[in-house]
Amino acid sequence: MNILHTESSNGWGGQEIRILREAEGLRERGFTVIMAVVTGGGLVAKAREKGFVVYEIPFYRKRSLQALFSLIKIIKKHQIDIVNTHSSLDAWLGGIAARLSAKKIVRTRHLSTHIKKGFNSVCLYKYLADYVVTTSSSIIPMISSQARISLDRIRCIATGVSPSALQVNPAEVKQFRKNQLQNEEQILVGTACFVRSWKGIQDLMAAAKIVKSQDSRVRFVIVGGGYFQDYKGMAKDFGVDDILCFTGHLENPYPAIASFDIFTLLSTANEGISQASLQAGFLAKPMITTSIGGLPEVCIDGFTGIVVPPRSPEKVAEAILLLAQDPSLRKYFGENAKKLVLERFTLMHTLDSMQEVYRIFL
Repeated sequence: MNILHTESSNGWGGQEIRILREAEGLRERGFTVIMAVVTGGGLVAKAREKGFVVYEIPFYRKRSLQALFSLIKIIKKHQIDIVNTHSSLDAWLGGIAARLSAKKIVRTRHLSTHIKKGFNSVCLYKYLADYVVTTSSSIIPMISSQARISLDRIRCIATGVSPSALQVNPAEVKQFRKNQLQNEEQILVGTACFVRSWKGIQDLMAAAKIVKSQDSRVRFVIVGGGYFQDYKGMAKDFGVDDILCFTGHLENPYPAIASFDIFTLLSTANEGISQASLQAGFLAKPMITTSIGGLPEVCIDGFTGIVVPPRSPEKVAEAILLLAQDPSLRKYFGENAKKLVLERFTLMHTLDSMQEVYRIFL
């Protein structure tokens, strides 16, 4: 079976990593995978390094016709069976190209944000998709209702983690903790994300301020690149710059995550099933997350962690203090989190499920 992935996003993040990992895994299972990515997109070089044929497509509104004809030529040249679209513009153009070429379409929706009602929903998810894959169960009812499609045409397939890639060197974990803590009696609370406005960084700072006044053992670390420099001054304004550290981007963040006593992700929007929460789960970390998107599918309240409302630093502080003072509860949540990830959220689960979707059309 020949699959064409289209991607008009020019970044390199969880969405693009999902596409590449899925492509690599299914290639090993005998699928042929071709990619059509926006000119200069972050996925282009990464996919070519892995040996994929990648076409750079001008996914820009002013050049839509050119992009459309290019996609039709690619579909014909490589005898594509299924077009898998991923972002907005490529979903339109890739979907139209597939329809004109009489090929099947899988629409992968990576975000948990609302989709536009009316014409947009019906076109993209009904007429320009034969099947919809989401990365969070929470948005399935919305897509079904707004696009007027049956639930049997939608499925949540999370971006699973690879256990082999998450093996960490204990010495590196120990060194990271040593860099962050003054002694082993202190508690390290951390998050790992691309630092941006909706990741709840200010809420974590506000929670840290409350925690600081009640438990002097707790320290905080924010792991990840993005706009973290914009938040450093805020830490001083909150009065937590002495207990909170930004690492910036780490090429290998897993030893850092493995060093946490408590993992947090306080997103206020957009999350599907977060890769960082799955990584933390596999590494047996108790979690505190918001109720946004797919986060509660991994941070199951009372089982793998504590779920708090978005924008509620008081609740976050309360949860941190509870876990900081109860090592047995941290262990219970962490062990359950690892079992959950191994049972439901590995890369093997992702590949098995995507293969099942593609084979619907055989």
